[in-house]
Amino acid sequence: MMKRILLAGGALALLASCGGNDASEMQETTVQIIEIAQGEGFAARLQTALITADADTTIVMPAGTYTFTDGLSLDVKGVTLRGAGEDKTFLDFSGQKGAGEGLLVTSADVTLRDFTIRDTAGDGIKSKGADNITYRDLTVEWTGEPDASNGAYGVYPVESSNVLVDGVTVRGASDAGIYVGQSSQIIVRNSLAEYNVAGIEIENSTFADVYKNTARHNAGGVLIFDLPNLPIMGGHSTRVFDNDIYDNNTKNFAPPGNIVATVPSGTGVIIMANENIHIFGNRFANNRTVQIVIGAYPNEFDDAKYNPLPRNIVVRDNSYNGGGNDPQGMMTMLAAAMGGKLPPVVWDGVTSWGGGEAVDVNLSVTEVNDIGFVSLGLGSYPLDPAKMRPGMMRPKSTAKAEPEPIKLAHDFLTTGQ
Repeated sequence: MMKRILLAGGALALLASCGGNDASEMQETTVQIIEIAQGEGFAARLQTALITADADTTIVMPAGTYTFTDGLSLDVKGVTLRGAGEDKTFLDFSGQKGAGEGLLVTSADVTLRDFTIRDTAGDGIKSKGADNITYRDLTVEWTGEPDASNGAYGVYPVESSNVLVDGVTVRGASDAGIYVGQSSQIIVRNSLAEYNVAGIEIENSTFADVYKNTARHNAGGVLIFDLPNLPIMGGHSTRVFDNDIYDNNTKNFAPPGNIVATVPSGTGVIIMANENIHIFGNRFANNRTVQIVIGAYPNEFDDAKYNPLPRNIVVRDNSYNGGGNDPQGMMTMLAAAMGGKLPPVVWDGVTSWGGGEAVDVNLSVTEVNDIGFVSLGLGSYPLDPAKMRPGMMRPKSTAKAEPEPIKLAHDFLTTGQ
């Protein structure tokens, strides 16, 4: 069923009286709403609507559970796809035949909201080159126990600008629950990531605010990475603040070979090879390996443009409770040398790579004095054990100025619209 709403005459006058443009200058505007009827053939009707919708259309899905054997795709600008609520509209992909995502979006100015996607063969929702996209009040989950056969990513915007993820829940992703990659101008807030390998990951991206989220029961809570040999590199200017990051002690179930397969279970935040990252005002608790770890990219690479070192990192004004008492993975041996327990903040101490000169990475840790810190003193990659100089003294530094808050034109909370 399709409804067309025509704003004309009295409606235009009403808009003008509310502060809009002069009614005489306004043109008649048709707003299209497509309502997808329940019943047999729902999946086909929904995909047809996604293909044939005009720009600036709202597609409405009713309450109910609907099964899909194929993924969905959207390549029309300005479309809103809306359910009746993430606890009412369920898109079930447990019978999906292919290995692709549940929903792929490749157009700009799209809003996805108020529904749940379950048990996709691949990623839950992927958007690529989709500027000004909004993910709001959504759930993406894989039911059952965490499993390497689950899709890699829950919500997965890449190669985009102006990305808003607000009120999203992701469970069970075998890589990252909420992942934003190779993008710029990003907000991730008010969201829950649990029982994923990585809860929230910002990778090879610039200007991101990650706040008021909960990352719990993942292998790693929040990851800020920059990796080589990708079309967009040089990640920088991310703020991670006012989040609850606790009990991230789920066994790492990523398929072997994935970069996140190396994340030790029990890690709160990992910063790797990124620049101008500010971690502040968060609440860390009971991450059994380490609350915050800062390190260089450890593997061999052949990308001459890549900087593998973390630079201008600021850690301040966080609270810490428990944690560090049962280090896992690569941290087990390191912790054994320190009496079996790691302090809240750990830095690998790498200041050079591949035989280059050591540089000042400007690591600023200004937590209160009783918050433990250790530099593993690795010195460089590839590792030379003779040059390792572990120590508990915080490095001298000058905190880099904090990036400005991210404001997105399509986000009423940051623009006041």
